[in-house]
Amino acid sequence: MTLAISRRALLATAGAAFLARPLAAQSADPRLEEMVLGSPDAPVEIIEYASMTCPHCARFHVEVLPKLKAEYIEPGKVRLVLREVYFDRFGLWATMVARCGGATRYFGIVDEIFRTQKHWARAGDDAAVARELRRIGRLANLTEEELNACLSDQEFANALVRRYQEQARRDGIDSTPTFLINGQKTPNLPWEDLKSRIDAALG
Repeated sequence: MTLAISRRALLATAGAAFLARPLAAQSADPRLEEMVLGSPDAPVEIIEYASMTCPHCARFHVEVLPKLKAEYIEPGKVRLVLREVYFDRFGLWATMVARCGGATRYFGIVDEIFRTQKHWARAGDDAAVARELRRIGRLANLTEEELNACLSDQEFANALVRRYQEQARRDGIDSTPTFLINGQKTPNLPWEDLKSRIDAALG
């Protein structure tokens, strides 16, 4: 998917399904930290730019990521940093749900979001999509109170969109999924080709 949505347009609809209840800006908000899978000492860092509503991103997470985990992340060779991209408000809401669970639950929630993407992203109107995303949050033991507080936080939404735009601009991201393998921009590739790039980075 290619990037074609402005911050103004995105935020204009970001709170459509949730009550806008701004909280104080939190520069040290743990929900805004980089989400990393793998050892901080891994010799290869892969930064993935992905949208929660991107079908190609879902395919990567369902079909390729398990292989990446087994062969490279779990043995300590690779660490994966996931940076979210927003094409639409649904992708932003999904990210907010995932980050509501904090670092310990983030990747589990993301796995479920991508696994069930065809279902929740096509659930219907804004309210129906919001209900499905809340259901996913509850599967991760998030309470209604936690979900309400997180999803109604306009400052949180603003910060996520602002950071995404800064990072995507800096790294020249124009489609998803896009990867940076030790800083080298890499498009979405079949597993064997991605594996070859990783092996080359490992030396």
